[in-house]
Amino acid sequence: MQPKALLQSCSAERRCSKIEEVKMAAATMKGPVAVEDVVVTFEDQQKINKFARNTSRMGELKNEIESKKKTLQNLQDASDDLMMLDDDSLLVPYQIGGVFIGHSQEETQEMLEAAKEALEQEVKGLEERVTEIQQVLGDLKVQLYAKFGNNINLEADES
Repeated sequence: MQPKALLQSCSAERRCSKIEEVKMAAATMKGPVAVEDVVVTFEDQQKINKFARNTSRMGELKNEIESKKKTLQNLQDASDDLMMLDDDSLLVPYQIGGVFIGHSQEETQEMLEAAKEALEQEVKGLEERVTEIQQVLGDLKVQLYAKFGNNINLEADES
């Protein structure tokens, strides 16, 4: 599809993202750009490296969030199971480090709630960092696509 056709179809549908608009604008202004026409400056290389570092860090943070959410679900399940206990006089083993310590049902419930709250705060902080990184990546994408057009691929592989 020609750049003008892309721009017209995008305008008609009103569903283009900011990055797609920049790509199309770059294509219409320059026409088809050969790979050898683009000069990569030191600043451009720094932006590309920053993009790669942030992309990698975001993936690590997402994996950490997923792991913490699984732990949070396990704590919730343990809390639910603890509520179903009939005998309040039993000591419930609670793991602290590598050791299990017996606590009353009430103490264990309080410890589970405190652990859940702390973990929820950690997850919230990690999600905020992911949002910040996504904003940086969006800005870098716009800048890099504006200069390099289709000669650079900044989209994540889905493999």
